Amino acid sequence: MKKTFILLFVLAVAAVGVHAQTEAQMRKLQLAEAAINRFYVDSVSENKIVESAIRAMLKELDPHSTYSTAEEVKKLNEPLEGSFEGIGVSFNIVEDTLVVIQPVTKGPSEKVGIMAGDKIIAVDDTTIAGVNMSQDEIMKRLRGPKNSKVNLDIFRQGAKDILKFTVVRDKIPVYSVNAAYIAHSNIGYVQFGEFGRTTHAELLSAIEKLKTQGMECLIIDLQDNSGGYLDAAIEIANEFLDINEPIVYTEGRASRRREYRANGRGTLKNLPVVILVNQNSASAAEILAGAIQDNDRGTIIGRRTYGKGLVQRAMDLPDGSMMRLTIARYYTPSGRCIQKPYVKGDKDSYSRDLLNRIESGELYHEDSVHVDKSVEYKTLKDKRTVYGGGGILPDFFVAIDTTYNTLYYRELAVSSAFVKTTIKYINKHRAELKQKYPSFDDYFAHFEVGQDLLDQLIEEGKSMKIEYKDDEFKEGLPLIKLQLKALLARDLWDMSEYYQLINTINPVVKKGIELLEE
Repeated sequence: MKKTFILLFVLAVAAVGVHAQTEAQMRKLQLAEAAINRFYVDSVSENKIVESAIRAMLKELDPHSTYSTAEEVKKLNEPLEGSFEGIGVSFNIVEDTLVVIQPVTKGPSEKVGIMAGDKIIAVDDTTIAGVNMSQDEIMKRLRGPKNSKVNLDIFRQGAKDILKFTVVRDKIPVYSVNAAYIAHSNIGYVQFGEFGRTTHAELLSAIEKLKTQGMECLIIDLQDNSGGYLDAAIEIANEFLDINEPIVYTEGRASRRREYRANGRGTLKNLPVVILVNQNSASAAEILAGAIQDNDRGTIIGRRTYGKGLVQRAMDLPDGSMMRLTIARYYTPSGRCIQKPYVKGDKDSYSRDLLNRIESGELYHEDSVHVDKSVEYKTLKDKRTVYGGGGILPDFFVAIDTTYNTLYYRELAVSSAFVKTTIKYINKHRAELKQKYPSFDDYFAHFEVGQDLLDQLIEEGKSMKIEYKDDEFKEGLPLIKLQLKALLARDLWDMSEYYQLINTINPVVKKGIELLEE
């Protein structure tokens, strides 16, 4: 482990050049670590000392320079890499029991006959239901190397005995695109939650499918998109831009300016496009939005984005851990810095930024948006004025819709009461619902949330110590019903159907449709 500690500083020295002062400071830290390890009164974990030292150093820098253990690195990478190895089910934990939401299509669990609604009660003869096992521990037991076998005991509603399955683990795809459908007339809608290895290919596939359904213009929903791989953002921006049009550039103290431009081979250069963003759209999402806006290629709708414009270089360490060190900043084609202001070493204030936006009224009123307007930037073609200094400001501001969004509703949503209620309901009524509503169109048009389901939600809330508030319940009833209906649709079909329902009241989506119709 001492080698890991030394290697860290060798990498740092190599990056900035060897200076006498740097060597002295490195030697100082090595001596301190060695002294603690050799002379401290109690036994110590050398690994923990080294990790603590790394974390302490990074804490003095910007908010996005981080250290991750080997286990954390694996968890962080899986969603972006596009696959993991396991049994292939989406699930939820309800009353200390793993309930299968959906088996992955053509995945290892579906192949052996595992169905939505099944409850996995034991893995390789180890009981996982009713024993307060953590979700991480359950995941460890279900995941494993490709071609390895795992034995599952399953309780299925209506079956006389516990069912036993042997599943051969396989590569399980992780998809970025959550929804793709015709939102209105000839307007396509695509939503994805991060920029991963497969996002570009998934997006193109979804768009081609929408074109066969008559799509002539497109909404890309990047609300709550936390970012991901820079390459994915560049690949997607490239599809919409002409040859040599700028996408983004990076620059830092020890990193020379590096520009990324469109190669001219994009397939969507003539497709009208609108991009939806909000205060949680970050990093790669901001790069794509900035490239589209600065090249006057499309319209940005929503609220000011997060403002994460720092470039991290991943530095792998011998034990599988990793340090992500900020080496540069992102700039949009017009020269705007995406990164919002921060004070080195003050992560707490940085973390309060979203709360500050709420308290200042920025999410509710356009005239409450506070950014540095002392420096103006111009878009490249139409020479429109845009501003930098913290995120991407939309071309059309849309406030958060507080209609029906009562405190009681938010308490139910945060506590997962909605999810738990719909899972229990669908376990009892799945076959009945499928028979009554053979297609999503039938369900969309005719299913109504009944009082029995509402009562179950109220009782679920009470079991989680959420006080029932009759006035707030009645005020938020339209949104409560829609959320329940959308979650049931997700479990009966998929996420695309969830978004089709929930977006019927999303003001940002409605504004995108309105502008494209015009």
